[in-house]
Amino acid sequence: MTRKAIAAIMLSLSFPLSAFAVEAPATVSQSATQMSEGEVRKIDKDAGKVTIKHGPIRNLDMPGMTMVFRVKDPAMLDRMKAGDKIMFSAGNIGGAFTVTRVEPAK
Repeated sequence: MTRKAIAAIMLSLSFPLSAFAVEAPATVSQSATQMSEGEVRKIDKDAGKVTIKHGPIRNLDMPGMTMVFRVKDPAMLDRMKAGDKIMFSAGNIGGAFTVTRVEPAK
């Protein structure tokens, strides 16, 4: 092999394959629009958190359970009380499961 061929091989091995990956353009994701059913169990206004017994949250690949979420906007907590049936959207924001939207269930 020539030096040029060896250099070309070495250079191609130094670039990660991800450098050649092409991502689809950003669009409104399912996580921004998909709603899940839940029931408010507890509200902690001081901590900015709400405990929700919920069904599956598909965008987070999460089965139904009861868990504590942060809320994106603390004002959301003023519109909820324990026992309320809700529809909500949640995402993983900065490593914390966070309610991003909430409305009364119909």
